[in-house]
Amino acid sequence: MTTHSIEPIDEGPGPIDSPGGRVEVSVVIPIYNEVENVMALHSALSCALQAMGRDYEILFVDDGSTDGSREIMRRLAADDPNLRVVLFRRNYGQTAAMSAGFDYARGSTVVTMDGDLQNDPADIRRVVEKLDQGYDIVCGWRRNRKDAYATRLLPSKLANLLIRRTTGVPIHDTGCSLKAYRAWVVRSLNLYSDMHRFIAALGAGLGARIAEVPVRHHARLYGESKYGLGRIFRVVADLIVIKMLIQFAAHPIRWFGLLSLPLFLAAPFLFVLGFYKLSSTGEEIVRMDRFDSSFITAATITLLVAINVGLLGFLAELQLNVSKFFRRRISLTASEASAR
Repeated sequence: MTTHSIEPIDEGPGPIDSPGGRVEVSVVIPIYNEVENVMALHSALSCALQAMGRDYEILFVDDGSTDGSREIMRRLAADDPNLRVVLFRRNYGQTAAMSAGFDYARGSTVVTMDGDLQNDPADIRRVVEKLDQGYDIVCGWRRNRKDAYATRLLPSKLANLLIRRTTGVPIHDTGCSLKAYRAWVVRSLNLYSDMHRFIAALGAGLGARIAEVPVRHHARLYGESKYGLGRIFRVVADLIVIKMLIQFAAHPIRWFGLLSLPLFLAAPFLFVLGFYKLSSTGEEIVRMDRFDSSFITAATITLLVAINVGLLGFLAELQLNVSKFFRRRISLTASEASAR
């Protein structure tokens, strides 16, 4: 899992390797300033999970709340043996919170959802039952979203279209936090930045089988949304990285080779433009009396950049082979997938 500078405090039962520590379903929920929703969320989760008839645990990961949410979670955890609370010392973001929750999760199935009660806890049964049909990841699809169109729905639709086209994973709603995973999937990933929304795409790169089920979506009753239009730029940047990780993780030289190829082709063309030009009639190419220094300079710089990009590919390939990272990751994925 992700190695970060976070020092979470786990309040609840013992660690994953403690006696009797295994459960069937772990529900991981990042919480950030949801003081008005926490108690209702815990009550709805407990009812929905008890009705499933499976051993379960709830992990609230407090992402540095300052509104009293963590005090309420502490009280709830003291009364509910199925609730565990992981506390961050400050706000690190939803991806870090989910990653920490995955680290502490003890279930063979891991479910994620938001802490604002817009996801319906009753839908956990649906995504888990779909997972039991032979899938490794099941994503919720909010067909009837209760959000503002201009600021939430339209940007989300455009982002989902871009993500589907780029990653090739046919998920309609990558932003829906209600998802179910085989534990081996989330334990095989290194999450950072805002990559929690790309877990399905990263899982596809590991060979995970993915399904999607419609889920309900409720309007937010209390508190304020933690997301704005500013996340669009982070999503685009992360999407470029995800594309590289999915297609070129095993052989990064291919990625850098594709990047440097246009530059290698452009450099000779610029050199030619520095020595030759079209005649005044435009019917033939003639050599100039003096070379054009601007084209020669541009060609030289382009060639140097192309060489450096190519060398970066060689260095990345060398580092990957020396560290055997990709081989270890595939070995881990294969062993955990066969043991599920």
